[in-house]
Amino acid sequence: MARTHGRIRGTRGRSVNPPRTRPRIPSFPEIAPRTGPEEFPAPRTFRPARGTAAGRYPLLDVFRGLERTIPFRKYPGDDAEIRRIAKATSAEVADGPGWMYVAPRRTPPEVRSAGFRMVESPDDVIVVARSHLANSPSMDLYLDIIHEFFHILQRHHGRELWLGRKFAYVDRPTEVEAYAFSVAEARRLGVPDRYLREYLQVTWVPAVEYRRLLRHVGVTAE
Repeated sequence: MARTHGRIRGTRGRSVNPPRTRPRIPSFPEIAPRTGPEEFPAPRTFRPARGTAAGRYPLLDVFRGLERTIPFRKYPGDDAEIRRIAKATSAEVADGPGWMYVAPRRTPPEVRSAGFRMVESPDDVIVVARSHLANSPSMDLYLDIIHEFFHILQRHHGRELWLGRKFAYVDRPTEVEAYAFSVAEARRLGVPDRYLREYLQVTWVPAVEYRRLLRHVGVTAE
């Protein structure tokens, strides 16, 4: 799950995964309102409905224009089936701090033991914190949603998103693939590694694993 992220200035992904060893309650800041112009805005076709109230909505009503972006056309699989899945997927806007993740059918034990309860659903639902949707930089939202929808497609291909403590978060094949997909799009748009390094930092990942994630997706360390 993405990312998602320990970026105080604004995002990732992305999802919730506590450390493999000593469980702890994750710390998720409220995203503060943005000020000034964005250095790297998302493509103009992507127009998230930032003022959306808490609740569950069709995915493409909240993340408007997603289906017209270049990454959407690059997702692996049949184009018509991908559009069908997108139209059937929901976005749940949740009050409180956080970022974005795919709702599991049941909260994984390693997440529950860390003191965090996820939104659960048997259906395809991407959960986004209301403050993230309202206030994060558009590039962060853009990279997060293409990452999380990649996870939805992985699940439709029979992939398991949660592998327990068998793999560290940064080593899960599904995470590496989804992050690499988002990073490739960021690079296409001219986003530099200094931005991506901050974007890829997550609150629950130790420094050594964070550096490993950078290597996995080809982002240079400082």
